[in-house]
Amino acid sequence: MEALAGEPYNGKADLPELADQMGFGVEELFPLLKALEILAFARTEGGDVELNMSGKSFVDSDILQRKVIFAEHLIRYVSLTAHIRHIIDDRPGNRAKEDRFLRELENFFSEDEAERVLRVAIEWCRYAEHFAYEEASGILSLENPGRHDEG
Repeated sequence: MEALAGEPYNGKADLPELADQMGFGVEELFPLLKALEILAFARTEGGDVELNMSGKSFVDSDILQRKVIFAEHLIRYVSLTAHIRHIIDDRPGNRAKEDRFLRELENFFSEDEAERVLRVAIEWCRYAEHFAYEEASGILSLENPGRHDEG
């Protein structure tokens, strides 16, 4: 988003030109653009990508405000993350096993794709400090959601 917000693009760029400037192939840029669209920070149309007001606000913010903006967009626009947080909030002890969500996703995706989708959701939620994740046990919890184990 920072590259897109800065000169010479000022928030709007031709995808092949942006990919070239960033040293990406267009195919490497697509997942990033899809994430920006899912999170409602930008939109792509006709070979161009454009940051919206939320995307510009994110870029103009400090790291703490970025986390707040990201957290708000994550719950508002990504139903899986809102669902996970709702379940954790409602469970005794505010804990849930990741396997529960993996099984739910496997109703819609292959096993590998379900795992990939859940990994992305967990990482995004950890960044947003929506919940903590204990990798060894597979537990998602509200315990120390602001503290991340980066291992």
